[in-house]
Amino acid sequence: MDAEEFRQRGKEMVDFIADYLTNVRSRRVFPNVKPGYMRPLIDAEAPRHGEPWENIFNDIERVIMPGVTHWQSPYMHAYFPALNSYPSLLGDMLANGLNQIGFTWASSPACTELETVVMDWLAKMIGLPDDFLHSHADTTGGGVIQTTASEATLVALLAARKEAIHRVQAQFPYLSPAEINGRLVAYCSDQAHSSVEKACLIGLVKLNLVPSDDKLRLRGNALRQAIAKDKENGLIPFYLCATLGTTGACAFDNLVELGPICQRENIWIHVDAAYAGSALICPEFRHLMNGIELTQSFAFNPSKWMMVHFDCTAMWVKSSAALHRAFNVDPLYLKHENAGVAIDYMHWQVPLSRRFRALKLWFVIRSYGVEGLQKHIRSGVRMGSLFESFVTTDARFEVSAERHLGLVTFRLKGENELTEQLLKEINRGGLIHCVPASIKGKYIIRFTVTATSTNVDDIKRDWNIIQESASKILRPLDGLSLQERRNQMKYLHDDFRMSLVLSNTPHSPCLINGSFAAILPLNTNHIYAMTHELCQRDLKHSLLPISRRKRTKNILNHSKIEKQMSIDGRMIHSGQENKYFFSSLPISRQGSLDSQIEEILKNNSMDDNNKTYNGPTLASANDHSENHLNIPAIHE
Repeated sequence: MDAEEFRQRGKEMVDFIADYLTNVRSRRVFPNVKPGYMRPLIDAEAPRHGEPWENIFNDIERVIMPGVTHWQSPYMHAYFPALNSYPSLLGDMLANGLNQIGFTWASSPACTELETVVMDWLAKMIGLPDDFLHSHADTTGGGVIQTTASEATLVALLAARKEAIHRVQAQFPYLSPAEINGRLVAYCSDQAHSSVEKACLIGLVKLNLVPSDDKLRLRGNALRQAIAKDKENGLIPFYLCATLGTTGACAFDNLVELGPICQRENIWIHVDAAYAGSALICPEFRHLMNGIELTQSFAFNPSKWMMVHFDCTAMWVKSSAALHRAFNVDPLYLKHENAGVAIDYMHWQVPLSRRFRALKLWFVIRSYGVEGLQKHIRSGVRMGSLFESFVTTDARFEVSAERHLGLVTFRLKGENELTEQLLKEINRGGLIHCVPASIKGKYIIRFTVTATSTNVDDIKRDWNIIQESASKILRPLDGLSLQERRNQMKYLHDDFRMSLVLSNTPHSPCLINGSFAAILPLNTNHIYAMTHELCQRDLKHSLLPISRRKRTKNILNHSKIEKQMSIDGRMIHSGQENKYFFSSLPISRQGSLDSQIEEILKNNSMDDNNKTYNGPTLASANDHSENHLNIPAIHE
């Protein structure tokens, strides 16, 4: 394809995208396909010779579109918004053409400079304190565009971990980073996003899921009690991920109460406002982030509600030096004469390379202006309020949690199975799409206003579909006694597994041990056996109960491990059903930023023959083994 054909085909593709977005209402929002649908539609081998563009273009409708979930449809109410806009698409078109790899200032000065400017714009638009601005002369704070909010959570945790290890090692210099890392514990509420758990698994730290209150918020008293208990057990609190707009119900943790506690305990507070952060552009919603001045980092996704398409996560920190200490690498081939004067964003993130994401953010802010973005946010909130009013007028339904912004949680009154069956019926039709969540053991449906074009007629249409589906589900139960109704529910159990999972899953508080939680089965006896095995490998710090959260299916009833599962197949003894063969367990080398962190999984014996301690030592309160490692209880 030469430049002239590119001009022609580019115009055709722009027309295709514009027509798609204009007419997206006419498409079934949730695809009616099964796993593997695409393989028969395309060749088994890559073509040996290039094909005409017409053939490739025609396969968009034939191969791709049948399996597309239409996120831009006003009938898409699952997850959170993932909006785009024409200015955003044009911004990425330019970025793709320029193809900048902006890891340092020298690699693309414009890429770095524009990002610092628009991140300051955005920080001022949502009312962040000056400490988070690049342009504030008295601080080292600033903003960076990450790929996702999950990555922002991980970046903040790794920076907090580095700071904690440095601080504790200054007080107890005979402790290695690995020994300190084994005592670190992070916190979030039981409503927080699963990315916090994943970050702790990567960082090899423990995670304490703290119970939320009756409004699904993390409060100061609950955190204070969790911290006190962990410190009694010899752990070191170091990180809190507070959520503004939780995944399940868009609840808001109380930063005003959490902030002073974390300041006293030297705990880094990272704020995950992935969805709700965009609403802070409107002054009437900024009270939701009261206490933000007490935090160390903040992130939200313009790629959700702000019409800047994926990927684009805005993250700010008060101390860029903390990120440098965690991520700084400085090989000769990355040095340049302006290093130390200009920002090198490679030190603010996990990857080295980075795209020119600031262009699409710049295009959107300039095209809509602050007032245009505020109008868009307020429209979404009004549509959410309208849907909530419909739910409250139907006695068969209940709103499961207080509505915030454009997210409504609702369910059918009664057993979890009813609501699960309702959701299956809704999604089976493909006319609207929703997803479930769990709130304090109740199975609920999340209804999120996602599209820029959603209007009153769309909301009325969607509510009519939900009502008709509910009538279909409830009609066979009319006139039944309570016992007969329960008996009827029993017949649903084979098809409605999630409701059973919710009824048998332990809730917070629980502690997840990030060192090895990802490979443990559900059977508690195996947890103890694994703990013993790891102790024999000289991982001798105290091990605490871990979460039962698992994403694999009943692995103990499978004769072999399916390739989708992350558990190591060598852990299953081929000759003994449902027995774990621990002697074959490999020692994984899980890389990290601190080179010495591998000592967690390496043979790092602390025998008296090798090391002498000159300071006080105190074993963990819950460690009763005869050969435990003496690590001091550290009080900040």
